[in-house]
Amino acid sequence: MVLIKQEWPEVGDLVIATVETVTDYGAYVRLDEYNNKIGLLHISEISSSWIRNVRDYVWEGQKVVLKVLRVDQEKGHIDLSLRRVTKREKIDKMLSWKRERKAEALLRSVAERVSLPLEQVYEKAGVLMEKEYGLYEGFEKAAKEGPEILTKIGVSKDLADVITEVAKGKIRPPTVKVKGIVELRCLRPDGAKVIKEAFLNAKKTEKVKDSKVQFYVVAAPKYAIEVQADNYKHAEATLQRLADAVISYVVKAGGQGIFRREG
Repeated sequence: MVLIKQEWPEVGDLVIATVETVTDYGAYVRLDEYNNKIGLLHISEISSSWIRNVRDYVWEGQKVVLKVLRVDQEKGHIDLSLRRVTKREKIDKMLSWKRERKAEALLRSVAERVSLPLEQVYEKAGVLMEKEYGLYEGFEKAAKEGPEILTKIGVSKDLADVITEVAKGKIRPPTVKVKGIVELRCLRPDGAKVIKEAFLNAKKTEKVKDSKVQFYVVAAPKYAIEVQADNYKHAEATLQRLADAVISYVVKAGGQGIFRREG
């Protein structure tokens, strides 16, 4: 976390940097995570291709993910590379950095609420959260599951309550949406009523906790089922159970039904 970040990066580390100055031979960058230390991104480490204009690749104010090549603490020199960072590494590092910044902002809000220095709140709760879940992930779990997930790892109840309150107010839990189509036919005179009851029954009897469910007509005999939940595994399982329940109800009434996943 930013609060306990070491003073210098190590060779091989991925770092977030802001481009300060672009020259003909490369760029000087400011390392955001290391007290704004200055590093050099030489032109030979910007791209594997021939570079006509450095500004075609980097420009002042740009945020970049770089790999540390050399560190000379005595001279204060840090050599960096852009071309050695893979696309996956760039995405993962940027996401991690953004989460780290959000986590620190959330921890600051907690510190303000309890009138304690940020460092103390980190020592009393942040360290435990970071070790068990990851700091930002700990806030996410508190927002979703309540303070108990913090007290069980050693955070005091009073502090856990405040962390949970802050998390619920500032974190919007991520959701996913899945969709499927059920094709239903029931030739009974009250077939339309049977199909309607099938959906009502499925929603009532199947476990749809922590999910948002929607049914609607695509074009008879096709009906859509949409499930919104916090992860794909839960959403997919709920979708399948609902579809099975709807079809089972219609089949028992003498009709037919098939299900297919969309998307």
